[in-house]
Amino acid sequence: MLSFRADEDDFAAIRQWSERLGIDRSELMRDALHRHLVRLASEHEPARYEAEPLTEEELSLALIADWGPAEDWSDWIDATR
Repeated sequence: MLSFRADEDDFAAIRQWSERLGIDRSELMRDALHRHLVRLASEHEPARYEAEPLTEEELSLALIADWGPAEDWSDWIDATR
């Protein structure tokens, strides 16, 4: 459990958004906290990649991504009917 103080304006906004979204205030706050922590963690990713560069195995997956999406055969299937 976590407890903290918030401005009345922030608390009013939390109440309004939770009512508008039809979710509990605690769910709204958990989601907001999670999203904020993910954003903070992502800000430190460049330094992490410098400290721990990708391995050859991990880089090999980039070659697969360069192949692009699979071909769309739907027009070929329709043409054979």
